[in-house]
Amino acid sequence: SIWPTFGKETEIYKEFESKGCIIQNTTAFNPFKDECRKLFWEHIKKSFFDIGVDGYWLDASEPETGYGLLFYSPLHDAKVNENYGFKYLNAFPLMETRAVYEGQRAVSNKRVVILTRSSFAGQQASSAISWSGDILSDWATLRGQIPAGLNFCLSGIPYWTTDIGGFFSGNPESQAYKEIFVRWFQWGVFCSIFRVHGTIFPKEPWRFGDFEKIIVKYINLRYRLLPYIYSLAWKVTSEGYTMMRALVMDFRDDSNVYNIDDQFMFGPYMLISPVTLPEVTEREIYLPKGRWYDFWTGRKVEGGRWLKVDSPIDIIPIHVKEGAIIPLASRDNSIEIRVYPGGKTNFLLYDDDGITYNYEKGDYSLIPLNLNNDYLTIGKRIGEYSVNKVFKIVSVREGIGIKEDKGDKIVEYNGDEIKVKIN
Repeated sequence: SIWPTFGKETEIYKEFESKGCIIQNTTAFNPFKDECRKLFWEHIKKSFFDIGVDGYWLDASEPETGYGLLFYSPLHDAKVNENYGFKYLNAFPLMETRAVYEGQRAVSNKRVVILTRSSFAGQQASSAISWSGDILSDWATLRGQIPAGLNFCLSGIPYWTTDIGGFFSGNPESQAYKEIFVRWFQWGVFCSIFRVHGTIFPKEPWRFGDFEKIIVKYINLRYRLLPYIYSLAWKVTSEGYTMMRALVMDFRDDSNVYNIDDQFMFGPYMLISPVTLPEVTEREIYLPKGRWYDFWTGRKVEGGRWLKVDSPIDIIPIHVKEGAIIPLASRDNSIEIRVYPGGKTNFLLYDDDGITYNYEKGDYSLIPLNLNNDYLTIGKRIGEYSVNKVFKIVSVREGIGIKEDKGDKIVEYNGDEIKVKIN
């Protein structure tokens, strides 16, 4: 991890201090000066970027100054750019991430990826992902992480993540910890960034005994969902969208959702209801008004009501809105388009090279998918990224699970509009 503070005995501290780039009374560099941000990037470039590192973990970016959990920091009283530090302190991570983002953009067309422990308004413009810090590994913490992530997204920070299983993690040989890890892992699949991290004990899937197969099941599900997730990432970039959505964002006219903080939408179509209690095999959920499909079984369910649903240890309750169009990855490199029949809806399937910023110049692909009752129209491709695709169209109904499906119809797509009857 990369810290913004330095040991006083180090050469890097002496260099920053000699150039006026250490904040008064601290060992933190001053990201509020252009020349200091450039110096910070020079060291990161030499130590990481130049040897092929793909992303940067900016830890303790508050910055942490050795005062533990106290609200006071020496930065409050320090002089920063002729003003007191308390006027600047909250914006420290904004400027630190900006140093890295602007530095790499100046020397490379490769996308910047930054993971940082702290955030400030506007930081999303610097390719910054926030995580929730060094958290415990108990059920109360898991429950609290869900509204924490939703609040981040409501504040305009779209990419947020958690240390799955808690940073101060439990022992994977403990049956109690295995359960909480699996439930946390299931929810983590539907965070905008999916990652496991922690200290004390290792967390590789094979260390969890019989629970390994459940963990692998959800890793595979995340990979299956990548076409859907990547298309949502385009909405984040082009529309200011967010993947993790408090229910009030999409169901404002349904007063029942106003105080629900443990369910959320993942994109426009998927309702996620994490399990946050031990030793339960069902949980109560609220389905907003409308018709829904059980993601695991394809069974249709009427909304606008509370109901109890099965949630054995290998299942997180997921419901999909009627009319949904969800693209899924297949092992044969085709894309399975799952259609949940009902009404008129649309979805934009996005693709690009996945590595560079060429999409800023139009080198991307947008394929409109439009559902009109019994017909799915795959529209004319928009953009200059011309990769032909094979689509397997699956009309979801009861008995259709989430395993790869051979498809009701197979369509070879070369960029021109195709209309497909789905029923």
